[in-house]
Amino acid sequence: MGIPSDDVVLVQLPKDPSDPTVVTVNCPDKPGLGCDLCRTILEFGLSITRADFSTDGRWCYIVFWLVPNVSESAKVDWESLKNRLFSMCPSCLVPFYYFNYEQGGNGNSAHPSVYLLKLCCLDRKGLLHDVTKILSELEFTIQRVKVMTTPDGRVVDLFFITDGMELLHTKKRRDDTCEHLIAVLGNYCISCELQLARPEYESPKGLPSLSPVVAEELFTYESTDQEASSKELKSDLRALKKATVTVDNLLSPAHTLLQIQCVDQKGLFYDILRTSKDCDFQIAYGRFSSSVKGYRNLDLFIRQADGKKIVDSKHQNALCSRLKEEMLQPIRLLIINRGPDTELLVANPVELSGKGRPRVFYDVTLALKMLGICIFSAEIGRHSTSDRQWEVYRFLLDDNREFPLASTKARNQIVDRVRRILMGW
Repeated sequence: MGIPSDDVVLVQLPKDPSDPTVVTVNCPDKPGLGCDLCRTILEFGLSITRADFSTDGRWCYIVFWLVPNVSESAKVDWESLKNRLFSMCPSCLVPFYYFNYEQGGNGNSAHPSVYLLKLCCLDRKGLLHDVTKILSELEFTIQRVKVMTTPDGRVVDLFFITDGMELLHTKKRRDDTCEHLIAVLGNYCISCELQLARPEYESPKGLPSLSPVVAEELFTYESTDQEASSKELKSDLRALKKATVTVDNLLSPAHTLLQIQCVDQKGLFYDILRTSKDCDFQIAYGRFSSSVKGYRNLDLFIRQADGKKIVDSKHQNALCSRLKEEMLQPIRLLIINRGPDTELLVANPVELSGKGRPRVFYDVTLALKMLGICIFSAEIGRHSTSDRQWEVYRFLLDDNREFPLASTKARNQIVDRVRRILMGW
């Protein structure tokens, strides 16, 4: 027997709906636990308004103040979130040092099974986002997707999904999913099939090669000054695109203090903890303060993996540069010509564990639906550069009168709206 879930994860709902919900996690520690918890919170469409956390390397105590994202309309299933967070926490009966980087929260290193959802529908504006929203509400994660529009006005959607509830192996969960999709989509749904995907689909798929010019433009990090002059950023965004990271080795005898200030944005805390996980530095104590005039302040007391302070100046500079890059450009966007067609590319770094950023597909399809832009085809895959792997989303867009895709102005408007939805601005 382990610790009861009520003692590990506590959810305190507010009396006033406008106040945040307070979620407390109190459990044995493991490498990357904070990052994993933040990723799950993002999956549920929630923003972290504040956070406090501390650990001695064996036991951790984390408090999150959570609110739904502005773009979210669905009711949050707090009980389901509690169960998901609990499933990620190590059991108190297993010594903390048995947990390694690749293990899940329950110590099971096996990857979740991938299932293939095949939908055939009559096409309409916003259909792809509506299906994505349903899958998100049912706690499915989209690993890969292939969307094709046929000449007769039909759409064939292939979603490769994993189940956060881990129940798709049951016939009831599969039947309930198809019945729910058919009921919500109504007469637009022609057929719905859900089955276990073939073994070759268990691993993320590589994309067809991007041209060297496109790859360089999409994946090359631009400094703050360079990006501030980018034509795709509006003036109000240019003022926000800056971050500071200060290193202090005098305040604490045992830890290096990182003081971070960055514009408030969706997933900021996740991006910082993702970087700490991938760079393998340990956080002993941290405070993620409330937003002040659109900016966030974060204090982190950290150590290297060997337990020592970070005193080498080259190491400090490299860490500061990496944090700034991950905060300022966690997501890359680009619109290009693909033959006679127009393609929107969206890319985000993949964690060393192989996990991608949550809800990117959801947010992009939402932004395009809000703009009234139809998606002719869509695809998710992986692309490797010299130093990391990226998750890349490719959308072939349909031209319309309001947004003539040959127009630079229209393209910049699309990039601006998609970026704002992705970043929560």
